[in-house]
Formats: sequence, C-alpha cells, structure tokens
Amino acid sequence: MGTLRDLQFALQLKIEELRQRDTLIDELELELDAKDELIRRLQDELDRHRNTASLPGPSAVSAACSAHLENKKSANRKTVISEPFSLDPVTLTMVSQRSCDKSQASQRLIQAAFLKNDFLKNLDDGEIGDIIACMYPTTINRGCYVIQEGTNGAQAYVLEEGKLEVTKDGLKLLTIEPEDMFGELALLYNCTHTYSVSAQMDSRLWVLDNKSYQAVLVQSGLDSVSRTMELLRSVPFLQSLSEDVIVKMSDLMEETHYSEGECIIGQEAPRDSFYIISKGQVEVTEKKPGHEEQIVLSQLSEGQWFGEKALWGEEVRTVSVVAAGAVTCLEIDRQAFKDIIDGLVFDCNHEVQQSCDSQVESDEDYGFLSSSTLSDFHIICSLAAGEFGHVDLVKLKSNIKCHFAMKVLEKKPIFNNGHREHVLREGRILMEAHSPFIIRLHKTFRDPECLYMLTEACLGGDLYGLLADKGYLDERSTRFYTACVVEALTFLHCRGVVYRDVKPENVVLDEHGYAKLIGSRCLKQVEVGKKTWTFCGTLGYMAPEIILSKGHSTSVDFWSLGIFVFELLSGGLPFSGSDPVDILAATIRGVAQMDFPKNFSTCASSLIKKLCRSNPSERLVGLRNGAKDIQRHKWFEGFNWDGLCKKTLTPPVIPKVTPPPDSSACGDYSVDPAELCTNWEDF
Repeated sequence: MGTLRDLQFALQLKIEELRQRDTLIDELELELDAKDELIRRLQDELDRHRNTASLPGPSAVSAACSAHLENKKSANRKTVISEPFSLDPVTLTMVSQRSCDKSQASQRLIQAAFLKNDFLKNLDDGEIGDIIACMYPTTINRGCYVIQEGTNGAQAYVLEEGKLEVTKDGLKLLTIEPEDMFGELALLYNCTHTYSVSAQMDSRLWVLDNKSYQAVLVQSGLDSVSRTMELLRSVPFLQSLSEDVIVKMSDLMEETHYSEGECIIGQEAPRDSFYIISKGQVEVTEKKPGHEEQIVLSQLSEGQWFGEKALWGEEVRTVSVVAAGAVTCLEIDRQAFKDIIDGLVFDCNHEVQQSCDSQVESDEDYGFLSSSTLSDFHIICSLAAGEFGHVDLVKLKSNIKCHFAMKVLEKKPIFNNGHREHVLREGRILMEAHSPFIIRLHKTFRDPECLYMLTEACLGGDLYGLLADKGYLDERSTRFYTACVVEALTFLHCRGVVYRDVKPENVVLDEHGYAKLIGSRCLKQVEVGKKTWTFCGTLGYMAPEIILSKGHSTSVDFWSLGIFVFELLSGGLPFSGSDPVDILAATIRGVAQMDFPKNFSTCASSLIKKLCRSNPSERLVGLRNGAKDIQRHKWFEGFNWDGLCKKTLTPPVIPKVTPPPDSSACGDYSVDPAELCTNWEDF
C-alpha cells in the first residue's frame, strides 16, 4: 500500500509540474505576442518616416513599373520555379573565373547598392562580399538597351557611371543614377522583364548573373552546414552520438552574434543552452565573495565550447562567459537537445506513421487500368489550361461511368524551360502517393509530342474559386480544409517529400467536399537532415529560407500552411502587392509585419504566428512532436481528426458535381499505337 501511495503522490507531483509548465508556456506566448505587436508598431513608424523622407528606394524600377500595371489579383500567384542547379566542378570553375579585380571605390559603390536593396541587404556580409567578387563590368553606349521589355532576364545590374532611363510601353518611368541596382528578380528565376532600360549617355555597369549568385549562396550554405558538423564532431561528449543525431543537432543549432564585453551567460543563473564558438574568443570569469570585479579564469577560442552541463540538468552557473571582441557562437537549448536525443524531432513517430499508413488506398479498385492505353480513353471536354498544356475530362470507352482527368503536357516547352527533371519527379512521387488527401495519379503515357497523366477527377472546384465566391471563409470551414492539407503534408513528409507550393489553387474538392492536394512540379524528395536550394513556389507563400537561398526542407510547407490559413480567413495575403520584389522583401521581414484582421480569433492568430516563424527550427512543427503539434494546437481543440481520416465528418460545402455532357467535337486522342509508351524516364 505504501508503494502505491508513493506512486500516486509522484504522479500528482508530475501532473502539477506539467500544469505549471503549460501555464508558463501560455504566459510566454502572450509575452511573445506582445513583443511581436511592439515590433510591428515600430516598423510601421519606421515606414512612415521613410515615406515622409521620400528617398528613392532600391526597387524604384520595379515600383515604378508596378504603378503602371493593371494586373488581375492572380497575376503574382503563378508558380515560379528556377532551373535545376547543381554545384558541379564546371559551375564552380565558371564562377571562379568570373571573379575580377575591382577598385576600392567600385567595391564600396556595389556594396552600398546591395545594402539599399530591400531584398539583397538581408544576405550575410560574407555572402555579399563573395557575390561582389563575381560581378564583372560592362559598358553601354548611349541609345543602347540594357534590358528590353518582354525579354527574359538572367542578370542584375549596378550602375557605376552614366545615366539610364526606364520605360514601359514607350513611356518614361524614371531615371537610374549611379549606385542604383535593378533586375534583381532575375537572380531568383527566369522572369520576363516588364520594362525597358536604355542608356541616356555612355554608361558603365557591374553585372551579376544568376548562376554565379546561386553558386555563391549554395556553396555558402553547404560550407556552413559542413562547418557546424565539424564543430559538433569535435566535442568529445557528442562523439558517441549517431550521424543521424548529429545531422539533426546541426539543423537546430542557431548562430548568434555578440559584441565585445557582452555577457553570454551570467553567474548564478539557471543553465539552459550549450554553445560552440564559431568565431572569436570569450573570457570565463568569476566574481568571488568580497571582490567587486570579475576575475578572468580562462579564455576560450574558436572550436571550443561551454555550457555543456546545461544539457543534462538544472545546475546554477558558478561562472560568467563574456565576449572578448566580436564573437559568433552556435547555440542549442536544453529542450531542443533533449528532443533530438529522444528521437522526436523530424521523425515520424509511431502515432504519425500509423496515421500515414491508414491513408494508403488499395490498388485493387483500379486494377482494370493496368492494361489500358491512351487510345482507350474518350475526351468528354476540356477542364483547364496550364503553362505546358491542358487538362481534359475523359472516360474509358469500355466503362462510360468511370471519369478521370487527363493532364496533357507538351514536351517542347518543358525542355525549353529546363523543367524536364521537375516533371519526371512529380510523376514518380505522385505514382507512390496513395492518400485520400492527395490527387491520385493512376498511369502515365507519352507519344512523340506530349506527356499524359491520368489522374482521378475532382470536379468540385478548387479553394481559390470558393474563396473568390465567398470573399473569405469562416473558422469552421478553414479548420476543415486546413486539416485536410495537414494530413496530406504529413503523408508526404513521412516519406521525405517536400511539397513547396501549398496554396488554395492547389487544393481541390472531390464530390463529397473533402479537400485534396494536386500534383506540382515543386514536389521533391529530400533526405533526412539534408536540404535543397531550388527557388520555387508562389510569391507571397514562399518561406524566407527559399527566397534567401539558405537551403530548405519540409518545414517550408508549414510556413506556407500558415499563409494558407491567413488567406482563407481573410480573403487576402499578408505579403502581397503588384511588385514581386516588394512581396519578397515583406516576406523576409516576416511574421512581425503581418497585419492581422480584427476578426481573427486569438487561437487562429497564434497558430499562424507559430507556423510562420522566420527560423525554421522555431516553427510549430520544428518542436518535439512534428505535425502532431499542429493537431494539438488550441485552434484545433475538439476537432475530430479520426473522423476526418475515416471521412465521417460533414464537409462545409458539398459540391453539386454534374459531369459536363459528352461533346462529340472532342473525340479521342489521335495517336499511333507504335509510338506510344508508358515509360517517362527517357522522354
């Protein structure tokens, strides 16, 4: 009996401890929200001062052009994706050969242009220096064009001498002066210029091409990861950890900077973080009883560490650590380290894996498609047009009640735009993605001109259309559709796949009203602990690490999910505008700049803020339970996740799906059976 009472007492103590922790977390969240609001107000005040000063900004060219544009709301909602980029020896040689000598005056001018630019000023000093080294000079004679409207661009420019004129449709917009930068959007993806730039007099410019820009940033990211891994492996008590754990720890190590004399950890304060010195030196000091000044006990330099006892307990510090000059440290707190050791970060735990497995559908229902060919399908009507082709509603000639969607892609524009690998990757991933919350790809075909993707037909429309009809959605509807997307992302992430293009246009409704993610060229498999650097997604939905080429993984999908919730509830985006550079710059400034409508509930705002942390490791899914932390958030309190997976919930909208009447004008696909093939790999 005594033993039982002891256990009950210990259990009560543990419950009380957990309750106190929950209370503390709630208090810290409120404090964080208050600080976010203060930052937003200060930024608004700063913006008002900037507007009053009427200084010409770094994106003056883009802004001036935007003022003359009358695009529809969806103009900037197109999925953009850069060409595949690999840091191979040939690319590195090309970049190194581009490096050319510059005078101190030229370097200062280019650097000043970068620091004036709302987008590029966010790069690290080292990255800016390496990028400047790759820039090369060019001269433009009076009357000649630097950029012509309607052409594709792959370079950005800084004017050093002369004067340039920006025009659109023949009308003058503004004049570019020395130390101005333009064309920066071309560094990210192969965009079409919406304006022309010509020389009013003989001019000298510095040119930066997108391959050099990407090579510098990718190499910088890889070097940073490699350096962090090297530092972690050098710590004796970490050497017994597996490579997988070290990789996860590296991903969660946060780089922090301290100025001379700044106290990094204080004496007689609870320990909570472990530090490795990346650059600089620190002094370990102690203030002994009866002495007014700190006594220096030792100095630690690059590669050394301190605070390791914080990872194992609640010891009180007996010494202080102070920066001896500028210092950069890699830091990880106790809870993050504990989560890694417990194997809970970035892994699909048993509960999540069961959720994933329960979504897998049987192939038996579609066994009759195994022997089908393209000529077995009859076209009923066209459903939609896309960048590389169109989508048809089709039916099997032998089974007129069974409808499908046939995505028809033209090979030539896919090749010309460098998207062959993206299309192949989409097909491979979707063929294995058997989830009720992801559009099912049944089969692929190809002929000499086109590629074909046979998918299930969801005729209930997409959420962008629903949003356009209603203006915005209520919280119940938004919660339901968001939950469907969470299940789809959980399924993909369990298999190491990042989606990278979550938005209402890519979420369609089936005949029952349940939401499904459609295919996307942004789909990619990323190994655990690895990152990818491709710039892709939709402006306004992209995570900051994609824009800044910092390397990214599955956590970018949950940033986009936060934006998705915001748009469904408000009918608009937090980062929007007709100037793409302004959208990118606002995204980088982050969640502190989000202007939340007054009708948002506190729980909804909290979820969005937690999903849209600028640091990927601080997002809700970067914490100990991954996607389960989303399901357990207060905004989803009372939501029946089991009923969602079993499809026993009643959706907010049940579409009235009536297949269009068969149009005899559509007919069949004109194909030569001898030229048909179901294998895409060698197209």
